[in-house]
Amino acid sequence: MPSFKQALLVLIVDSVIISYGVLDIHFESGAVFGLALSAHIPLFLAAVFTAVMGGVFVGKPWRDVEEGMINGITVAMQAVLILLAVGALIGAWILSGVVPTMIYYGLNLLSPQYFLLASLLICAIVSLSTGSSWSTSGTVGIALMGIGAGLGVPAPVTAGFVISGAYFGDKISPLSDTTNLAPAVAGSDLFNHIRAMLWTTIPTMIIVSGIAYYMGLAYVGGAIEASRISAIQQLMSAEFSISIYGFIPPLLVLLLAVLKVPAIPGIVAGMLAAALMALLQGAGLTSVMEALYSGYVPSMIAEVSEAGDIASVNEIVKGAAVFAADAFETVKEVAGMLNGLLERGGLTGMLDTVALILVALVLGGVMETCGFLEVLLERLMRSVKTVFGLVASVIASCIFTNMFLGDQYLALVMPGRMFRPAFDKFEKDGRKLDPRLLSRTLEDSGTLTSVLVPWNTCGAYNSGVLGVPTLSYLPYAFLNYLNPVVALVMTRLGIAIPWIDATERRAG
Repeated sequence: MPSFKQALLVLIVDSVIISYGVLDIHFESGAVFGLALSAHIPLFLAAVFTAVMGGVFVGKPWRDVEEGMINGITVAMQAVLILLAVGALIGAWILSGVVPTMIYYGLNLLSPQYFLLASLLICAIVSLSTGSSWSTSGTVGIALMGIGAGLGVPAPVTAGFVISGAYFGDKISPLSDTTNLAPAVAGSDLFNHIRAMLWTTIPTMIIVSGIAYYMGLAYVGGAIEASRISAIQQLMSAEFSISIYGFIPPLLVLLLAVLKVPAIPGIVAGMLAAALMALLQGAGLTSVMEALYSGYVPSMIAEVSEAGDIASVNEIVKGAAVFAADAFETVKEVAGMLNGLLERGGLTGMLDTVALILVALVLGGVMETCGFLEVLLERLMRSVKTVFGLVASVIASCIFTNMFLGDQYLALVMPGRMFRPAFDKFEKDGRKLDPRLLSRTLEDSGTLTSVLVPWNTCGAYNSGVLGVPTLSYLPYAFLNYLNPVVALVMTRLGIAIPWIDATERRAG
């Protein structure tokens, strides 16, 4: 095993490599820190440095390092397959009119003032019912992104509240895999774990709901003109088949998720249902296959976005819609927005995200094999003497694990296993800490902060599906970073800390 100083050196150098490659900070003096690159190459270089240091400091042979890389990637192969399936699903859903249908009707039902709050609550309900933040983001989340764009809400803001709602349900739903994993690692039981989480999650959700309502007020004065919404709906009706049948594929996916059908078969079922709809609407088999492979590319809407005058626009839509002369600028702006929103999906559309995940997990595999992160966590654990220190250390460890191992499950399992003995041994006034405190803290941090790391499987997935860079939606994913803060404040105040009698714990 490496020494603490060696592990700390590796962590610092890796952090500098990644942050300098990814960030783009401009100072008043004119100096610039960062290259504003995609995270792929910085992560790759950090992995190379870590592997070299593993050989120098620990004496790890290349065969062991390589095996660690492969094991790191293996952990996320299911996530990679889900990403590829979701890419194909998005292409099919746009081609068949599923996404345009949800946007079309959503524009009729949601107002700008209440849109953010509605997005938060809708995603919370769906994820609570399905137990899956990924299914929520990949179904209603996509539609809400389109509705938000139509209502004039910036995409990062919409994405932040979609993710907040999706992870609220994922965190406390008994159907969620992380909700079951955390108590298993900590030695708690499922429903006691959920009850413990309510103490930190519900107050945070109330705070975030208030923020959503307050931010929504900013869109009241600039309420979207009826002409803009009409242009959006007319253009989508001209290019796609808009009907209530478009809700069948997403409802099918959500139903299968509720029935606990595994994610990949459920996603494929939704994809096939949409592909069949597209064929029945008259799309050729080649068009369907192209949408599954390379995503949907708007045709009529793209032409409208490049038209020079209103006569050209009306000629392009061929009677499917008729626009007045004074609507040209609105129609052209809306067409450009829709073209960017709907040109997406397909297997190839997810390859950049898949590559990011694989490179991040290579780094994580090397870090784990060489023992660098384990040494740092052990040193952190030894310095803890209070309940607050334990909770703060678990939160910090989960965040670091999400950053350097790149996977949400590892961020629950590794800190959970390492801190469980410390929680078991902590005793005060004849009482011991209930395992629920550890399981709750793992979810308050490990589950929620995973989506805030661009190269974590969760961050990469949501960024790819919602079409918004992770660092752009991060400031608006309020639930995900406020929940750990609420947990720390409540622990400091001594609120909702579960204790059990020491003799009862020994007997158990």
